[in-house]
Amino acid sequence: MGNLREGLRWLDQAKADLKTARDCLKDRNFYASAFFSQQAAEKALKGLLYSKGYRAIITHSVTDLLEECSKHHNAFSSYIDYGKELDRHYIGARYPNFYPEGPAYRYYTEGMAKKCVSYAESILKEVERYLKR
Repeated sequence: MGNLREGLRWLDQAKADLKTARDCLKDRNFYASAFFSQQAAEKALKGLLYSKGYRAIITHSVTDLLEECSKHHNAFSSYIDYGKELDRHYIGARYPNFYPEGPAYRYYTEGMAKKCVSYAESILKEVERYLKR
């Protein structure tokens, strides 16, 4: 049995994370924008899975979550490449030792952040299509 209420709770947080990603992009905090984009997509997908009755979801991988969601709605399989891009920023955006030299934020550009925000927006819209039915 599904849990729509829990799914919508996760979607609500995903929307807040997407707003934060947009705000960070506007403020030129590109590394943070990429990270919060990943978080928005992850939480939206988890919301969909909770609404389908999942009880525990331990992965933080957007790619893995998209693959799982595609078992319920095939449309999510077309976002796998978005997930692969967003997953790069879950750790890479936060830890200075991820890159060979210097802090992580120096490796992020406006173009990267815009792409991440766009990918997260697309995933959230797709999740909303199924949670709002």
